Amino acid sequence: MSFKRLEADDFVVSSDAISATAWTTGNPTLSTFFTSSTQENGSSGDYYLNVYNTGSALSGSAVQFAIAYGNSFGSGSLVYNSAVDGKSPTSTIWGQYQDLVLGDENTNFAFGTITSSEFFALPL
Repeated sequence: MSFKRLEADDFVVSSDAISATAWTTGNPTLSTFFTSSTQENGSSGDYYLNVYNTGSALSGSAVQFAIAYGNSFGSGSLVYNSAVDGKSPTSTIWGQYQDLVLGDENTNFAFGTITSSEFFALPL
């Protein structure tokens, strides 16, 4: 899957404005945040971590965003199988975003003029 360039008729011009804070607390800033050790030690923790506004087990706690790390060489996480070098959760994240964003498994990410073999993503 790849993205399609926006055309002029894809835009709707309106004077209506909707604004709200990004955080579930209604505050404009998120000055403290927490992760869950349960998720970190579970199977999804190898791929991404949810970030909460308070301790994840507390009443009123809610996911504010998630964070994932992708690396083309598989660095940053343990390999799935020690006989297969470089295949790890971080290489899986890399490949999934490479396919989703670029639509080509042979193309590297470029951020301006810099080509990178790693990135952080906010998937939620």
